[in-house]
Amino acid sequence: MFAPHDVEHRGGGSLELIVGCMYSGKSEELICRMRRAVIGRQAVQVFKAAIDTRYSDADVVSHGGASTAAVPVSDARALWGAVAPATRVVAIDEAQFFDAALIEVCEELAREGRRVLVAGLDLDFRGEPFGCMPRLVARADAIAKLTAACAVCGQPNATRTQRLVGGLPADYSAPLIAVGSTELYEARCRGHHEVPGRPRPLAPWTRLLERAEGVERSIRS
Repeated sequence: MFAPHDVEHRGGGSLELIVGCMYSGKSEELICRMRRAVIGRQAVQVFKAAIDTRYSDADVVSHGGASTAAVPVSDARALWGAVAPATRVVAIDEAQFFDAALIEVCEELAREGRRVLVAGLDLDFRGEPFGCMPRLVARADAIAKLTAACAVCGQPNATRTQRLVGGLPADYSAPLIAVGSTELYEARCRGHHEVPGRPRPLAPWTRLLERAEGVERSIRS
């Protein structure tokens, strides 16, 4: 699908995923790993989804304020075409916004002997796998799943991103992508994550099990 890069280094590549909900520190961790690579005198390139203009049109900026220069790209093909032959470390932020071709791009970059660092939301606001992320996770050599403090109970086990509309949980039917920050999103634990209108395909089976357990209890008594 993509024309091969003219690179000399082969072997020793890797694919590292940094995933979690919003406010879990994914971009911060990506920037930290990238800076370590720079200290190690490795040639680094940082890319971000062009759709993400929350804090900067060009830079990768964490919610905590850390930042680094990046190249905004519209899709995976544009990213592939922008990788320089000498680059040893490729960092990609907000990977959930990329098309499915990002999977092939990351795999090929790793085959070329490059270290590929990818950060993104593993779950969307509905609590469901987000875009190409689950397939990237399946192919990763290393995965870091970060958590945040739940905005409701304060426990450090938030794994879900809560979207708010007018201060209330967004309905399941809301558009999948809505770029925003604290005005639209909170980090929440599983117990406090709310998605009105979410289908519950297992609900009928749950009711049947409850009835069966009730019948069993009545027989025993």
